[in-house]
Amino acid sequence: MIKEGGFGFCRTKKNIEGKIHTTVYGYISSLSRNPIEKKPLFHFYPGSYALTAGTYSCNFPCPWCQNWEISKYPPEEGNGRYIAPEEFVELAISSNCQGTSVSFNEPTLLFDWSLELFPLARDRGLYNTFVTNGYMSEEALKRLIQAGLDGANFDLKGNKEVYRLLKADGEIIWRNLKLARKMGLHIEITTLIITGVSDRGSMIREIARRIVDELGPDIPWHLTRYFPAYRYDQPPPPISLLEDLFQVAKDEGIRYLYLGNVPGHRWENTYCPRCNSLLIKRIGRVENFLKDSTCPNCGYSIPLVD
Repeated sequence: MIKEGGFGFCRTKKNIEGKIHTTVYGYISSLSRNPIEKKPLFHFYPGSYALTAGTYSCNFPCPWCQNWEISKYPPEEGNGRYIAPEEFVELAISSNCQGTSVSFNEPTLLFDWSLELFPLARDRGLYNTFVTNGYMSEEALKRLIQAGLDGANFDLKGNKEVYRLLKADGEIIWRNLKLARKMGLHIEITTLIITGVSDRGSMIREIARRIVDELGPDIPWHLTRYFPAYRYDQPPPPISLLEDLFQVAKDEGIRYLYLGNVPGHRWENTYCPRCNSLLIKRIGRVENFLKDSTCPNCGYSIPLVD
């Protein structure tokens, strides 16, 4: 579908003499040691750190992109550096990280590199994670999991209406969420609450019902506050609105719901769905009060990878 000498939409794939080549293999734009909670992954090795890498560009055209400084730049205009999978693993270990993460921009663009990185990392005792919009083929997702992907946060942008704005099919993300769940991948979901786009209670209720019905009430869901960025300048939603949307989702049966980009808010913490005891505190440093993944007060079992 890509003409000879041409690029795909994200400019990370090029047709050279009838074969598709990646232009970003190991080409890293951003590298940092991040708390796993920053992904956000709240039910996956709490308090651990992942060496996190991203490249350039994206396969989505979101005008409100929060990482536009790298996602909206084609690779040929970037100023990254090459890091081989073997070097990345050594960097993770020397940085006292417990895992790897491919993030910042869409990690599927580093698909080939990830397939080689994950087995090497797992052999050295590291976990592997993705922070993704989920817009990939079933075969790609299966190969990532088979290579050693352990956990992923899926960016669920909204309902069909929102994906129509992006000229994408949101059902692909739902299909991949269900496949990932079936294959045993730890999954969490993030929805950016964007003023005028995804800030309606009816939309949050619709998504919440689908999560409960199609994935289960135990999937952690992060409602994250948008801030003006790139080509979208609407003001951020008020915290009171985020709290209202939180309650809407809670009323639909979501057991582990979180507010993001609201530093110090009590709904960054994990509470027991049965007795409401504080289980994991994330204000300041992470404090885990669980005992063998159960509530110390009532014994309720909490779905957690640790």
